[in-house]
Amino acid sequence: RPRPSLPAAVVGAGLGGSAVAYFLQQHFGPQVQLDVYEPAGVGGRLATVTVNKQQYESRGASIHALSLHMQDFVKILGLKHRREVAGKSAIFSGEHFVLEETDWYLLNLFRLWWHYGISFLRLQMWVEEVMEKFMRIYKYQAHGYAFSSLEELLRSLGGDTFVNMTQRSVAESLLEVGITQRFVDDVIAAVLRSSYGQSVLVPAFAGAMSLAGAQGSTWAVEGGNKLVCSGLLKLTKANIIPARVTGVSLHSLEGRALYQVHYEGSEGQGSAFYDMVVVTTPLHPSRSNFTFENFEPPIADFPGAFQPSVTSVVHGYLNSSYFGFPDPKLFPFASILTTDTPDLFFNAMDNICPVNISAAFRRKQPQEAAVWRVLSQQPLDKQQLKTLFRSYYSVQVTEWQVYPRYDAAKSLPPIVLHENLFYLSSVEWVASSMEMIAVAAKNVALLAYNRWYQDLEKIDQKDLMHKVKTEL
Repeated sequence: RPRPSLPAAVVGAGLGGSAVAYFLQQHFGPQVQLDVYEPAGVGGRLATVTVNKQQYESRGASIHALSLHMQDFVKILGLKHRREVAGKSAIFSGEHFVLEETDWYLLNLFRLWWHYGISFLRLQMWVEEVMEKFMRIYKYQAHGYAFSSLEELLRSLGGDTFVNMTQRSVAESLLEVGITQRFVDDVIAAVLRSSYGQSVLVPAFAGAMSLAGAQGSTWAVEGGNKLVCSGLLKLTKANIIPARVTGVSLHSLEGRALYQVHYEGSEGQGSAFYDMVVVTTPLHPSRSNFTFENFEPPIADFPGAFQPSVTSVVHGYLNSSYFGFPDPKLFPFASILTTDTPDLFFNAMDNICPVNISAAFRRKQPQEAAVWRVLSQQPLDKQQLKTLFRSYYSVQVTEWQVYPRYDAAKSLPPIVLHENLFYLSSVEWVASSMEMIAVAAKNVALLAYNRWYQDLEKIDQKDLMHKVKTEL
């Protein structure tokens, strides 16, 4: 018989924390009592910065059209899609543009074919095949199926091929399907630098997810993507505790596991007991000094490192001469990706629009002062800012360690750390995007629910495609 209440703790109030709180409540119902620990603001990496009384996304800016959980969240919360403002992009090598987008679709296709033969078609087919298999997850989750490890989840979607795609580089996989080295060096490298800030050595699965985002149509939330996080937490009526969790220790009560969560807040240290804990922040030693006590066998350290990443939001006048356009009026691009060139000090830059776009809004002309977001691995020095901008009014810098260093990963971290102790952020070592985190949140909630009620038929089932068809 269900106990009258199930106290559960969620560590972190970014997208992972808010989504898992929502899904836990959806499955367990009112009996789950949620405490969400968050020392900084709700939203995590879905953050905004203010320039001239307007807010702009500093990271986590676009959502893929096939992100079904994110689409659902927006619908449930009564949010809107932000109006799109068209803009052309180009790839810069440090000396010249290797590829430039035009206003004409057929001309863009012709240019791709002229430069790279049918590589771009082969890429499209490869990404579509991966995405088609990945989309099976929504069917499985709709039927209540969950996976206790990342390997099991990947295997159920794409067999051993998907598991292997986390162990070999995207460059290797693409060359194998007949994509040219030149296309990999120019286009694939540019996309991965702008999304993960890393090279074509990232694993094939993470690469496919990033390339899907670059190819497909994307959208964003009117008012800022972080509204999804605050909206979901409001909906679940979760109790938000403004404190940093320092560790979890294991106790037992009447033969069941009980978790003591230790935290530090403005009023000092404290702790509380829970039947279930979900950690949605990185547990790697380089990112946290989180401790686990009384666990037998002990919870091992997580190997791997994180990629430093810097976002500079600059309000100023672009130095178009640096890109080969002495007359700024003639500069046609709203976003610039870069190839993997040793001398290039930035990964990508784009002329960004505010999170609230009125019907009358128009993108600034190239000769006007605009708000640009520059992504780089190191903070930009004065000289580098001067290279990119003729002059500027303000620079706001955010330093993050957002993504795992993918080439350093030898194996995938676990989802289940103990009976009812789960690690949601492990999914980022497969691929990191808003939708991957939302999928992982749903998986953890289903896994917790199925384990709690011992419905083991719903965990790690083989041949799920066949099962789901039979159920339909």
